Amino acid sequence: MSTSAQTRPVRSYPAPKPLMTVTDLNSKEVQAVTEALNPLIADAFALYVKTKNFHWHLSGSHFRDYHLLFDEQADQIFASIDLMAERVRRIGGTTIRSISHISQLQTIDDDNDDFVPAGEMVRRLMQDNQHIAERQRAAIEVCEKHRDSVTANVLEEVLDGTERRKWFLFEILQGANNTD
Repeated sequence: MSTSAQTRPVRSYPAPKPLMTVTDLNSKEVQAVTEALNPLIADAFALYVKTKNFHWHLSGSHFRDYHLLFDEQADQIFASIDLMAERVRRIGGTTIRSISHISQLQTIDDDNDDFVPAGEMVRRLMQDNQHIAERQRAAIEVCEKHRDSVTANVLEEVLDGTERRKWFLFEILQGANNTD
């Protein structure tokens, strides 16, 4: 995972007065939940782009199956972004503002390789989904610790999707010839 993103401080933008959604959470609770979710949103954007990259640049004997799977998974990842970002806004936080903001927060490495064999694509996506699942579990704990069970529940749903993607990718690897 991206070591430079992990050593940079998380940039959190306080909500300006017109965006201060009324909530019974105090400002420290809102900040903690916001700072737990925004890196997940950044990672979801990074994983979405990586998954679409692999969808577009796939080659080999499993082209059709992987092409369709990667597209389906990218759609699931993209849908999770809005769920998480709207939760941040509902509690009075602010969320991702730009591509540069994503790059400041993401811990999923970009993938700019000229060519990646299909089996390696599956392996990388499985590892990235595993990494995100671990971070989602940690964020659920933050939400629960800061009285935000609703966001924790949303993250549990997102985590279930992450685990499903990881499971599918894992099963492909069980019988795959990773050189195709």
